[in-house]
Amino acid sequence: MTQIIRTKIPDLELRTADETDVPVILSLIKSLAQYEKLTHEVVAGEELLRKNLFGPNKYAEVIIAEYKHEPAGFALFFHNFSTFVGKPGIYLEDLFVKPEFRGKGIGKTLLTYLAKLGVERECGRIEWSVLDWNTPAVNFYRKLGALPMDQWTLFRLSGNAIPELASLIESNGAAVTREPED
Repeated sequence: MTQIIRTKIPDLELRTADETDVPVILSLIKSLAQYEKLTHEVVAGEELLRKNLFGPNKYAEVIIAEYKHEPAGFALFFHNFSTFVGKPGIYLEDLFVKPEFRGKGIGKTLLTYLAKLGVERECGRIEWSVLDWNTPAVNFYRKLGALPMDQWTLFRLSGNAIPELASLIESNGAAVTREPED
């Protein structure tokens, strides 16, 4: 069920996305990729988003910002867990506001709402990654009190690297099997 979040900014509403928003979400993802010069990396389509955001296993949540009833931006996030803190956290995968809507407080409102969710859900952290060259975003996040984690390096397995690593389990003689649940 879609939840409408009223804001103090005139003409701005946030709302939780539902399955009918998949085309809007994909359009915003493509706009973000264009801004980040990464359109060649977008392989997501409507069916994948529908399945993974709104199917039986919901892997992430989306908040859509609408300015004067027009999609202006979004935040896509999911929960992680900090073993050190012993609490869940929120990982912000994407925060994006269309260029024509910037400067209206939409990004700050989206991030503020995520912080409110973090408090309600008793999260110990909210984390995200920023491209090194994206100075406007880095400055924006710093103004809000966020600090870069300079001592950490982000690692990623993607594409063929995942099944290649998974295949090592058999070639190394190790076996991982799942016991049937009772």
